[in-house]
Amino acid sequence: MSPTIKDVAKKASVSLSTVSLVINGKSNVRDETRKKVEAAISDLGFHPRRAARGLASNKTNNIGFILTEDHFSRAEPFYTKIFLGTEFEARKYNYYILLTTVPKKFNENLHLPRFLLERNVDGVILAGKVPTKLIDIIQKANLPLILIDYSTPTHKTSKVLIDNHQGTSLAVEHLIQNGHSKIAFIGGEISHPSICERLRGYEETMHKSNLSTSNLIFCNEPNTDVNNGYEATCSLFKKGSPFTAIVASNDTVATGAMRCLREKNINIPQDVSIIGFDDIEVCLQVEPRLSTIKVFKEELGAIAVRRAIDGIESKTLLLEKTIIPAELVIRESTGRAPNS
Repeated sequence: MSPTIKDVAKKASVSLSTVSLVINGKSNVRDETRKKVEAAISDLGFHPRRAARGLASNKTNNIGFILTEDHFSRAEPFYTKIFLGTEFEARKYNYYILLTTVPKKFNENLHLPRFLLERNVDGVILAGKVPTKLIDIIQKANLPLILIDYSTPTHKTSKVLIDNHQGTSLAVEHLIQNGHSKIAFIGGEISHPSICERLRGYEETMHKSNLSTSNLIFCNEPNTDVNNGYEATCSLFKKGSPFTAIVASNDTVATGAMRCLREKNINIPQDVSIIGFDDIEVCLQVEPRLSTIKVFKEELGAIAVRRAIDGIESKTLLLEKTIIPAELVIRESTGRAPNS
């Protein structure tokens, strides 16, 4: 069995807290005592655990990362990329990221993450749409809290957001420049602030160009997955309003739309152009390759970690809002409008 901090304390005839002070390089230890502890560590071959280091500093050097179960899947790797961004950035500052998920139907008596119950984190990052009750619990615990890709009007906290309005504006402008005037928007979970902002960007850009959006918006689907994109596109056809292009609320919705178009023998982009949002791996796996709006996912995570550490180190609850611009990526799924 590996030696523990208790073994070191016993061998050096000192307290646990003294061993922790030596491990953490604190100056308020006598040289004689420090040498005894260091000798005991060497003799025992002891490797200090992070928990031991935290005894003196009252810090765990852990940051919790929470998202809902539906946001953490192979089918939707968007938030996985954000998580990787937090992981790589945290290593630079000697912090660890503790990842967990909670159900969308959150019950604090059943689903509260263990690291919150045990107070084993110094700060928390929430990604995507999360239960507001969970936000309340974290704020009551006075832990530095960072929201990624989500915000609520009732909670004051630091946020790292995508410029969703700018992103869909770029998408619509690209289609207009290619001669499209009948451009549809499909989405789901319109209660999510990001999807709502993407719709607003679409509507304002269309109206700025004096283009109608009547019967060209379908946002009645409950989620933003492939099936929702398929059903939304089929519903557009049922409405009977002609269109030559589709702006999808994200890439998975776009791939569902592509499936519907193929079933109806509609060629992409010759008959209908389509553009997504997020730039996940599926964009390069579909045929034709999907034009999209690139979101710098790893950067969202990295900035959130730096904000969390700022709050932890300063011991203050900072309120900062950072908006990350998006970028247009043109591939084969968009082209000139028919007869333009």
